[in-house]
Amino acid sequence: MNTPEVSVVMSVYNGAEHLQQTLRSILSQEGCELEFVVVDDGSIDDTGRILDEWAARDNRLRVIHQGNTGLTRALIRGCAEARGEFIARQDAGDISLPGRLKEQICALSKDNDLAFVSCKTQFVGPEGEYLYQQAGTGLSATPINIIDIQQPNGIIDGPSSHPSVTFRKRKYLEAGGYRPQFYFGQDWDLWYRLGMIGKFLMLPSTLYEARVGLSDISTSNKRMQEELAELSLQSLRLRVAGQPDTEILHQASQIRPQVNRRANRGRIAKGAYFLGECLRRNGDVVKARHYFWQSLKDRPLQLKAWVRLGQTILARHQQ
Repeated sequence: MNTPEVSVVMSVYNGAEHLQQTLRSILSQEGCELEFVVVDDGSIDDTGRILDEWAARDNRLRVIHQGNTGLTRALIRGCAEARGEFIARQDAGDISLPGRLKEQICALSKDNDLAFVSCKTQFVGPEGEYLYQQAGTGLSATPINIIDIQQPNGIIDGPSSHPSVTFRKRKYLEAGGYRPQFYFGQDWDLWYRLGMIGKFLMLPSTLYEARVGLSDISTSNKRMQEELAELSLQSLRLRVAGQPDTEILHQASQIRPQVNRRANRGRIAKGAYFLGECLRRNGDVVKARHYFWQSLKDRPLQLKAWVRLGQTILARHQQ
């Protein structure tokens, strides 16, 4: 295989259900030379088998099997293996829409000061139901420096989602890459550092589709996620001031998720409610009602879920 222009890097853990859709969406991209570096991060379902079967048919797919390390360390390994001038992120279960890689590579190739690009992200439910779209603030329609320490989050714009981003590998290395201390929030920790050494661009097209599953909407690790987000912002402020962030990294390294099997039902219930509410706001009351019922099955005392369920039933009768 020729040296690729872009290396698509993905980590997957037990993602067999929608994996083939994801693989097809990348390997069918046109207008660029690509390789697809996939780190199988200790999967115990059919993920490994599916990856090996696809790799046997397409030598652009490079599979790395390893024990489970978590997303951040898996991405570090995948990016270290990347041979392309550019690195594009991808999440298992999601879809890169046609033209994504070509458009993002074209934008990066036109401006050497551009460190990373994103695009609009369309979020869909477990069965492909449209939920909502993220598009940034609109200030980076042309390449700009997004760091503004006076802003509450230290930036004026940023990516619509982690896996919608393609960045210049040279800039990734210069910035220090993903940092293993950040178990959560590894993306914004990297975006802050890329934003300090290069420009950012948000493409106007919707080129990425992210799937939201029932267990993806979770508050079980919310406190830790918020702590790491605040630490990444503190790290940015220190670097802007020309000071080291060694102590921040130490603090971040101490924050790790706790195993809590008892929280699983609550996580599913919260996820089902979130999906139902998105669909209700979109006017899809039939599917919304399905998710509200599912939420109440796991947590029958949720008053807000009963209220929303009643609203969908009433709306259905009025149609």
